[in-house]
Amino acid sequence: MSMVAEAPGYLQVFSDESVKRFTPEIVPSSIQSINGFKFKDVTIDQFKPITARLFLPTESSTATRLPVMVYFHGGGFCIGSTTWLGYHHFLGDFSVVSQSIILSVDYRLAPEHRLPIAYDDCFTSLEWLSDHASVEPWLELADLSRVFLSGDSAGGNIVHNVAIRAMRKNVGNVSIKGLLPIHPFFGSEKRTKKEMVDVALGYVEMNDMFWGLSIPKGLTRDYFGCNVEMDDLSAAEWSEFPATVVYVAGLDFLKERGVNYAEFLAKKRVKEVVIVEAEGEAHVFHVFYPKSESTRLLQQQMTQFMRSH
Repeated sequence: MSMVAEAPGYLQVFSDESVKRFTPEIVPSSIQSINGFKFKDVTIDQFKPITARLFLPTESSTATRLPVMVYFHGGGFCIGSTTWLGYHHFLGDFSVVSQSIILSVDYRLAPEHRLPIAYDDCFTSLEWLSDHASVEPWLELADLSRVFLSGDSAGGNIVHNVAIRAMRKNVGNVSIKGLLPIHPFFGSEKRTKKEMVDVALGYVEMNDMFWGLSIPKGLTRDYFGCNVEMDDLSAAEWSEFPATVVYVAGLDFLKERGVNYAEFLAKKRVKEVVIVEAEGEAHVFHVFYPKSESTRLLQQQMTQFMRSH
């Protein structure tokens, strides 16, 4: 048995299709209050399984209904978890700053569960939200008329694809008001200018590895989940696409893909598309440095977008 793919420190894939993941520091499941928020884990679907972590600010006004953010973690579709320390602190703090309820989803991972499984699982979380709003005490103040989708890297990709599904299939009383993808992970068989320049640095090889592990076997990076230009939405559907703010980072190898994504939406005449750049920051800096000033600024920018929609 030989190793056929590796993300050092995170993932090893072997020739017999077995997978070994290395888990960084996590925050275990519990119900507790800390730093102005409380959290607990919930089960979205026990048979698949799909779980999620709910975050709720502890000092919200009981007279005010709270918007809901559904968040999808990154990791090239192959690694990551809402229990990771960085995600936990970023989202817990964000629930306080934004005064919102956050449902952070642990979807099934590739290569054991290739796309579109992640899209299926994350769309299921919206159905769970609709079905449980009246029975889950922590959703008592949830305003399902103001639901936002966010996520970083692969999670930003999931935001786009789940939004399309939600446009085409009724999700009960859930109304998606806006999308906030952070450093979204897209691709194509055609290289961008930056990818052609940076191929020697190893970023392209790592991206290709994650795409090779996550897209259906036998397909290329022009798979619709990788290449957004392959989406088959009509002009009428694009006109109904939610308002979108795309966050990019100045030092991020994927910045060009994020900018291209925003420009693609604008060409499709999506009603509102904005790009916000964190200059001097790297890919998913908010996960690695959840207490940094740049992360606090990102949280404030996201809050402003949510409050304006």
